[in-house]
Amino acid sequence: MRSKVFSSASGCCTVCVVTSANDDRTLIIVGSYTAASDGSGEGIGTFWRDERAGELTPAGSLELDSPSWLTPHPTLPVLYAANETADGAITAVAVAGDGTLEALNSLPTGGADPCHLAATPDGRFLVCANYSGGSLAVFALGKDGVPTVRTALVHHEGTGPNLERQEAAHVHMAVVDETGTLVSAVDLGTDEIRSYCLGEEGELIPLSVSALPAGTGPRQLVRRPGTNHAYVVGELAASLVTVREDPPGTFAVENSIPATLAPGGDNLPGQLTLHGDRLFLSNRGPEKITEFAFDGVLPKAVADHGTGAWPRHFSVVGEHCYVASQSDDVIQAYELATWRLIGSYPIGSPAYIGPWRSAR
Repeated sequence: MRSKVFSSASGCCTVCVVTSANDDRTLIIVGSYTAASDGSGEGIGTFWRDERAGELTPAGSLELDSPSWLTPHPTLPVLYAANETADGAITAVAVAGDGTLEALNSLPTGGADPCHLAATPDGRFLVCANYSGGSLAVFALGKDGVPTVRTALVHHEGTGPNLERQEAAHVHMAVVDETGTLVSAVDLGTDEIRSYCLGEEGELIPLSVSALPAGTGPRQLVRRPGTNHAYVVGELAASLVTVREDPPGTFAVENSIPATLAPGGDNLPGQLTLHGDRLFLSNRGPEKITEFAFDGVLPKAVADHGTGAWPRHFSVVGEHCYVASQSDDVIQAYELATWRLIGSYPIGSPAYIGPWRSAR
């Protein structure tokens, strides 16, 4: 696998952001579904972002099987990709200062369709959620950031009331806390959040199981810093659930509201992001990103912002929001304050878009 420069007409499916010597540019990284998962993308792509105008310029790309989720090492110029395929793998990628990419190594995850990754703050371990495999894996990272060995693999058991989507466990997200010693796995198939202590050698030690309302289909969990509250995306119930975390790793439901300001029709909520005093949630079906304000600890929908088809993932970067509209094969850039569309960038089956951390 080689990194290469690509044109704006490229079908690349992953975008990455980085900061260059030019203070007006940052690097954005995008990941896409490829033919390995019936997608039309190419792999991972990088774009330079103009910080003032928010416009994107292609920088480089890397052919890779369905890198549907991307996570940076906390300090090293290494990116991790979840290869969401039936075989299931993770790939470590070197990110150069000019935005070009080079694959370093790949390891099997032990489960099908890995869809989320999280690195511990100390850079020692990488945690992986295997969706179809219904399992949670941990990998040790070398001093160079390259994964060396899988240190743990735990399988979940259970079902939910949705016979089509909850016929088995489906781990959708692995959340590592700020200490790097607590991992909470969000299981869409069993309507649970299962928490584990992460041991010194990378082992997973069961801590607690927190039940959510039947049929919620939890997809993502986002903690609100400075509080003991977190927010859960209910993909199957089209809901946003407020939970209280007390003690750490144990979650109790406090509230559940619709995932959009104007609910109705089929909706599969996707990505949840906390940005300042606002929550933003993408809704696939309504093709909207819904903005929530806080009334104390509880979110309240205040606006629905239109997007392209199937907004699987998005990121707020500075004063702009970048949306991966998977079914339209495009990245859209919006001015956050007005939701004015400022640019569209063709990309095959985009599944993830986010900023690479600043190189400064």
